[in-house]
Amino acid sequence: MSADRERGVTARELRRIAAVLARYPQGDAGSLVNALHDVQAEFRYLPEAALCEVADHLGLPRAQVYGVASFYQGFHLEPRGEHTCTVCMGTACHVRGAARLLETIERDAGVGAGGTTPDLKLTVEEVNCVGACAIGPLVIVDGEYHGHMTADRVSRLVAKLLGEGASR
Repeated sequence: MSADRERGVTARELRRIAAVLARYPQGDAGSLVNALHDVQAEFRYLPEAALCEVADHLGLPRAQVYGVASFYQGFHLEPRGEHTCTVCMGTACHVRGAARLLETIERDAGVGAGGTTPDLKLTVEEVNCVGACAIGPLVIVDGEYHGHMTADRVSRLVAKLLGEGASR
C-alpha cells in the first residue's frame, strides 16, 4: 500500500478494507458496485484510501471507481453518523409541518440537512417523498418510520440519538 493512501488511515482500517476486498476475486471489475457497497457497510462511508484499494484490487482506474462512487446517491464520500435522521419533505408532509420538524432537528443536532454532527452520532437528511403520505409528517430514523411527528417528539428523538437521554 502506498504512502499516499495511508495518510489519514490507520493500519487497522487498511486491514478492514483488505478483509472486505478478500471477498472479491482480484481483477473482477464486475464486482465494483458490490465491493463499494460492502466497504461502505463497514465504514458508513467510502474513505479515499478504500477507493484506491478497490481500484487496485479490481484492476480499475481510480477515476472509474471514484466516478461510480460519486454517481450513485447511495454512496457517501464523507463520514456519516452512527444514526441517520431523514425528514420527508413531500407535499403531504410539507403541508403538515415537515419544514418545522427539519428546523427542529437542525437546531437540536446543531447541523443542517445533508450534514453530520462532529461526533459522528447523527446525519441529517431530507428527501422529496417516500410515499408514506398517510402518516405524514414523517421522520425516518435508521430506516424506521416515525409518522405523525411533532416538533416536541422529534426533539426528544434527536436527544436520544445524540445520547442526551429522553428526559427532554
